[in-house]
Amino acid sequence: MADKPRPVRLQRHQPLRRRLTLPVWADAFLRLSAALGLVFLVVLIHWSDREGLIDNHDGVISFSDVVYFTMISITTTGFGDIAPVSDRARMIEAVIVTPIRFAVIFIFVGTAYNFIIKRSWEKFRMARIQERLTDHVVVLGFGVSGAEAVGELIARGTRPDCIVVMDTNEDRLTLAADMGCNVINADATRDESLQDVRIGEAATVLVSAGRDDTSILMVLTVRHLAPNVPITVVVRAPDNELLARQAGATNVINPVRFTGLLLAGSASGMHTADYLADLASISGRVQLIEREARPDDVGRPLRDLGSGVLGLRLYRDGNAFGYWEPEAESVKAGDTVVIVRPTPDVGPGVT
Repeated sequence: MADKPRPVRLQRHQPLRRRLTLPVWADAFLRLSAALGLVFLVVLIHWSDREGLIDNHDGVISFSDVVYFTMISITTTGFGDIAPVSDRARMIEAVIVTPIRFAVIFIFVGTAYNFIIKRSWEKFRMARIQERLTDHVVVLGFGVSGAEAVGELIARGTRPDCIVVMDTNEDRLTLAADMGCNVINADATRDESLQDVRIGEAATVLVSAGRDDTSILMVLTVRHLAPNVPITVVVRAPDNELLARQAGATNVINPVRFTGLLLAGSASGMHTADYLADLASISGRVQLIEREARPDDVGRPLRDLGSGVLGLRLYRDGNAFGYWEPEAESVKAGDTVVIVRPTPDVGPGVT
């Protein structure tokens, strides 16, 4: 009897983050500047109308008295030692200073809300999102390949808030957060880090650590925690492709090999490489799509699925068959088909 996978306990190791609209220091600086600007404005108003004020202590209104009166007036302390006595001074207090007083109070209350209540709520909300993550895309490593992959996913319609990027480089995480993704600064070779992003509930995992040995170790760790989650990994040495598959990778991509194929294709024809790049990108005129066979596909030959698409390959019971092979003469329910279709903008109505 096969051993059952041991249950994974979710631990709180690192919280998810999202991009803030303004950095904390910038937000604090703007609020403080606005408050000080309003206070300075009230000081100028009181100084210009100092003849309407009375000092019950010595009868003289100096500049320091104006500053003092402004502060106790804005903070609603009101000791009564300095007070407005003329009609004009009282009107200024009622019409001009009182609204400014409320504005200053609101700035400070808003600051307390933003830095204490709002940010605490945001952390709580992100923790709740983290606990309920499911069918999300986990990207381990956000170098050049990872960033390109995330950009392409978003262009293809994946919501950025359904993407979780894990890396240890804060600069790279900032780029990912600017794209709208959830980010986490953690080591993707550790069990607790992957548990934090609910790796077992992910729809797929993309691994691109920049080093083959690190990428393969990440694949081993992910497969250990998530036996059924599809894993795609980037490796650069041909010898490591087999190791990556043995570690549990579902798909292994070798960018060096793919670049060589493009170069070879361009040598035999000037348009081959261009068309391959067109197939791979959502911005091209055609798209290479993998999907489950639909009811209207069943019974039809792969080469003629209708709807303006071209069937190239089908997968059945773990085996791949080209459109020219006998097995592809009739698509069956449960098959996975690889098709080429025009980009929706180019070929409307094509599915």
